[in-house]
Amino acid sequence: MAERWQDWVNLVLGLWVLISPWALQFATAEHAWNAYVAGIAVLAAAALIAFQPWEEWVNLALGAGLLASPWLLGFSIAIIAMWNAVIIGALVVGFAGWALAQMQSPRQLAR
Repeated sequence: MAERWQDWVNLVLGLWVLISPWALQFATAEHAWNAYVAGIAVLAAAALIAFQPWEEWVNLALGAGLLASPWLLGFSIAIIAMWNAVIIGALVVGFAGWALAQMQSPRQLAR
């Protein structure tokens, strides 16, 4: 469990994305739904009890989607919401990728 700390970090990041529209005061904006959906999805993927490689791939895809969402959904002019999505998306991608790399390490394969 301690070796899977990246999943716990992604769980916290998912929680942040979920509450960020209120914390950063863009809850009434039309693009706030992106944060709700992404937050719930990252929370769901990171909170699974049985840590599996597919979970990391799901988090990687969700993080990439969150990272690109300001431009794909057209809210790149909403600076706070944009930077929140970009930074958290990049962190989720990074931690999921790190967990995948650890899963593929020779030490993990020997177990």
